[in-house]
Amino acid sequence: MRTIHTALLSFGMSGTVFHAPFINLHQGFRLAGSWERSKKMIESAYPGTCSYASLDAVLNDDSVELVIVNTPTYTHYDYAKQALAAGKHVVVEKAFTSTVVEAEELKKLAEKQDKKLAVYQNRRWDSDFLTVKKVIESGKLGELTEMEIHFDRYNLDLSYKTHKEEPNSGSGIVKDLGPHAIDQALFLFGMPQAVFADIRTIRPVSIVDDCFDILLYYPTLHVRVKATLIAKESVPAYIVHGTNGSFLKSRADIQERVLLQGAKPGTKDWGTEPVSEQGIISYLENGQTIRKKIESEQGNYLEFYNEVYTALTEDKAMPVTADDGIRVMRIIEAAFKSQKDRKLIVL
Repeated sequence: MRTIHTALLSFGMSGTVFHAPFINLHQGFRLAGSWERSKKMIESAYPGTCSYASLDAVLNDDSVELVIVNTPTYTHYDYAKQALAAGKHVVVEKAFTSTVVEAEELKKLAEKQDKKLAVYQNRRWDSDFLTVKKVIESGKLGELTEMEIHFDRYNLDLSYKTHKEEPNSGSGIVKDLGPHAIDQALFLFGMPQAVFADIRTIRPVSIVDDCFDILLYYPTLHVRVKATLIAKESVPAYIVHGTNGSFLKSRADIQERVLLQGAKPGTKDWGTEPVSEQGIISYLENGQTIRKKIESEQGNYLEFYNEVYTALTEDKAMPVTADDGIRVMRIIEAAFKSQKDRKLIVL
């Protein structure tokens, strides 16, 4: 089995929670190490790895084939560009870049270098989203008419991650939580015809956007993606209505929570939601209303790296492509333009 040596560009929360555990678990990857600027932790957490002193040290390591750009959003374009130019395959955290132009340039560079480029949209492998997707594909709801995707949290205080809270090209909730909800909508339905957005700053301590409501217009479907940092009691994260029924589902994927607690992936029950979080479906069948709970699908972020491995070893497409990332950035830019001009933006 071919082994792909992989390096992270940060070993903070993203590196320790979302990337290193899965790269280390996958037999096809070897975690080479991480660029660490201050705290040197990866060598003790994963013996045999390297704490790189600089980006150049990572890029000059000829054994490293794949680089994970999991640094603040405003750095993504520059670091990904350098990694591609150095002949590395690259996975970039969300948001892919700060602008559509940057995203398109990275795609062109990857093609020129004949390297694979992916965007890390792990929420495609959340248990709740997989459950929603399965229900939609079952056809029980009929022709879909409306869908809402919420990513609500309750946090009145500023994040300790200052790059998220201080004005820069990658800060704010639209480029933080927005890519999750937007990518899920586009994954299900493709690009909309138009976008309308309300983007606000609602926390007294905040100086960046921390609440958004983005409407995506399709020919026969209305999709709303929304996130806020002031939601003490959350509504269902997924609300789906169709001509034959409805489905309501909470955001209940446990993976991030247990990873933060130190759990390691790979167990048989990994990504299994509590039974109490099962979604509710109500639909018509032979003229009768059926209302019942739907067993949740099992979430697994390892699937992202399974597909990355296949892409690199069998020359297949990455699981979340640069084109996927460009489309998300187009929605984000249209949303900010809609907010600025207070009008519907036709794509």
